[in-house]
Amino acid sequence: MFRFIVHYGIHFVVPIAIGLFFFKQRRLKVTLILLAGILIDVDHLLADPIFDPERCSIGFHPLHSYCAIAVYFGFLFFKKTWILGLALLIHIFADVMDCFLMP
Repeated sequence: MFRFIVHYGIHFVVPIAIGLFFFKQRRLKVTLILLAGILIDVDHLLADPIFDPERCSIGFHPLHSYCAIAVYFGFLFFKKTWILGLALLIHIFADVMDCFLMP
């Protein structure tokens, strides 16, 4: 249960908190972009089984690969993509924590 709360808390609570507290002028837009980071989980559809609670996503799924993570990090350095990069890295951090908490 703790693993579930940490994983989905980071996926949903952290983006909402960041959007609400740090982007007061663009609160709704930024929060929605940060929440949209979860869309990279579409790559789970390529796996068999689609969901495996004992599988670490990092390094397994294409959009969770180390090369993709490097691209997400690179997004932070450009004005037009840094919020998207933040959204994707929050998602990756949630998945890293999930991997760390796996039995």
